[in-house]
Amino acid sequence: MNKEHILHEIRRTADANGGKPFGRLRFLSETGIKESDWRGRYWARWNDALREAGYGPNKLQEGYEDAVLLKSLAQLVRELGHVPVISEMQLKSRSDPSFPNSKTFARFGNKQKLLVHLLMHVQAHADDQDLIPIITAAVAPTVSDDVPDELNETEFGFVYLLKSGRYSKIGRSNAAGRRERELAIQLPEKASMAHVIRTDDPVGIEAYWHHRFADRRKNGEWFELSASDIAIFKRRKFM
Repeated sequence: MNKEHILHEIRRTADANGGKPFGRLRFLSETGIKESDWRGRYWARWNDALREAGYGPNKLQEGYEDAVLLKSLAQLVRELGHVPVISEMQLKSRSDPSFPNSKTFARFGNKQKLLVHLLMHVQAHADDQDLIPIITAAVAPTVSDDVPDELNETEFGFVYLLKSGRYSKIGRSNAAGRRERELAIQLPEKASMAHVIRTDDPVGIEAYWHHRFADRRKNGEWFELSASDIAIFKRRKFM
């Protein structure tokens, strides 16, 4: 894989994309040219390659690539039925050149931070709502030597909004995904997790939402919420 070929492919794919060069991941999926083919051999950064090909740095590319990374990971979660460990991500990368190298995900931080980003990603995409329970169950606080003991001892939980027909249940759980499965067995209509808020005070936050939607309460923890009510709940990721 020589430098001129890579530059040619950058220009070719950019021309096909209306003059806009691709980011690293899209370039990989379109050409099969891996990051290891150029990084440290011809350029230190992708923007350096774009510059030499005649394009300025793509300032919007970083956010775009984050979305592509998270989409790839979400697809792997669906394929496996669980959140993958590093070795499974490495195997996927070897068997499928379009899947990013596992090290690329380090930009999000540690595994728990990555899962939080992934959870927010699937919550924002209608086609990925079925992945919310799987990812939620894997999100757990990580004890760190850099965090004071009193914070390490904090127990996190979830306040969730579960949809079943025209009604919504606002409840709390230590494992929102498990709670969804338990309730699904009992309900006459299909239930789906609309949103999950991670919190260090599940009792208090559940009470807050029950009070806020008190005039919409139908029975116990069940409410008849409007689309705007649900949108308000879904704005919160952590409380």
